[in-house]
Amino acid sequence: MFTSQTSSFQDSIDVEERDDFDNEEISGYGQKIQLNCYYTIYLYQGTRSEASGENVAWNQRRADSTTSQEDFSLTLIDSSLPPEAEPELRTYISRRLGKGALLGGMGNIATVELSIPEQGVGCYCCLLEQERSPEQPDADGNGYVVCFMGGSEKGLNLFRLELDKYVQGLHSSLQTPELQNLETEVRPYLSQWYEESVMHIYRVVQLVQSNISFLLHAALSQTHVELSNSDERTKADVSRFIKAASLQGLSQQDATTASLCKAVTEDTHTELIIDCSTSPPTFSNTVSNRFCDDWIQAFLNGAERCNPFLLRQILENFKLKAIQDMNSLKRFVRQAEMSHYALFRCCLFLQGCGNGDVLLQNARAEHSDLPEACSIIGVLEEFLKEPPPARA
Repeated sequence: MFTSQTSSFQDSIDVEERDDFDNEEISGYGQKIQLNCYYTIYLYQGTRSEASGENVAWNQRRADSTTSQEDFSLTLIDSSLPPEAEPELRTYISRRLGKGALLGGMGNIATVELSIPEQGVGCYCCLLEQERSPEQPDADGNGYVVCFMGGSEKGLNLFRLELDKYVQGLHSSLQTPELQNLETEVRPYLSQWYEESVMHIYRVVQLVQSNISFLLHAALSQTHVELSNSDERTKADVSRFIKAASLQGLSQQDATTASLCKAVTEDTHTELIIDCSTSPPTFSNTVSNRFCDDWIQAFLNGAERCNPFLLRQILENFKLKAIQDMNSLKRFVRQAEMSHYALFRCCLFLQGCGNGDVLLQNARAEHSDLPEACSIIGVLEEFLKEPPPARA
């Protein structure tokens, strides 16, 4: 039983040796941090919506960059793609829009074939619709189609939530078709999509190196992390890493997280402090365990390969293994209420998984209203406190 668990754990850690993210599709990561990435933004106009004279004049000036269909038109505003590749993307987007495959505010990710060195590339596209006029609630709306291209379809899918959030940040800047703020706001924002939406995990691993286990433990245990002498970008990166590594929102009950956070914040000494005035940063109040330590090398290997997609997959595998162990503990606790042998198996499991402190912390928060379960958890906590017997 425990041999198979160990094998499963090793398989999850060894993702960098066998995952699709390490094939020729992204072989460029071995040479440099950032692959070739591109952006494009189009004006989308429904043909049944009333366009102002100003908009019509602007569209006429951009006739060579406009694709018109029966129900809509798509006009290029700005793109970092090579000139020969942009019309190919516009044709692809028009086809997707014609099939109703792009829904307002929801990102869509697929592989597109373009005249670029990568040929087949992952493409994230999102339709940002403008609010419709109260006088024409049924008219086809206008808006913008934003496209980000880079890496693979599978890789971009790992960052779907970050990309959705990043695109939504454009809303306040997209006011008129002319986009007079194109060079000052829109273009710089679009140009940074890869750095801001994909590279944050890589930057954190590069920053903390082997101390990554402290952040992983803090994320699992809902321990607050405080950065000092740090710039805002680093603070945001660490915060997003903690959120990505956390099981918050994945627990069976939201109350579990709330109870756990309350229990942790009652003890100010548990706050993990990172001083960025030194290189590497100095950590205070550090806590880790064998489970988190075992993942250090996988993260360092991913960072060495300059592969943010691989790092995200490793992080997802880390969370998956933690969730599997948490579910196993819940099952053992239920069985231990009726069987002393099950209690013994539970003790062995906690001793072997290397994450007993975090699992019991979560279990106590989740079972706080179940006296029998709390009693068993108390026994398990005492068991973990006892030093293992010395070997002869």
